Amino acid sequence: MIIAIGIANVPWMARIVRSQGLSIRERDFVKAAESLGLSHPRIIVRHILPNCIAPLIVQSTLSMGYAVLTEAALGFVGVGIQPPTPTWGNMLQQAFPMLEQQPLLSIVPGVAIFLLVLSFNCVGDALRDLLDPRLRGVIH
Repeated sequence: MIIAIGIANVPWMARIVRSQGLSIRERDFVKAAESLGLSHPRIIVRHILPNCIAPLIVQSTLSMGYAVLTEAALGFVGVGIQPPTPTWGNMLQQAFPMLEQQPLLSIVPGVAIFLLVLSFNCVGDALRDLLDPRLRGVIH
């Protein structure tokens, strides 16, 4: 299911790469590379694609968080993976009727979902900080 959600995000990722590429194409360092006579494939590989990677990584980690949330929501509603297989959405659904007697049965899977999505977002932000050429040498 998560793979299907990931495949559904391919057009979104393509739009991000295209918009970043069009934006970077107009910058001075690309114009300088063109004036030096570099070929278009070399300019794309050496100048444009490295600057497109950081937003793509951030969006892909955000998409992984959305995929986890979507799977948990579908499991909670009962449309996702069926109950013999444990998922956090199924755990929340089964614990919902016992919320007043055993609140930890609902809190633990909810906190686990929260921490997983938060960790995807933090990893994406850290990777962006490491890989973004515009942020090299900047102290946070």
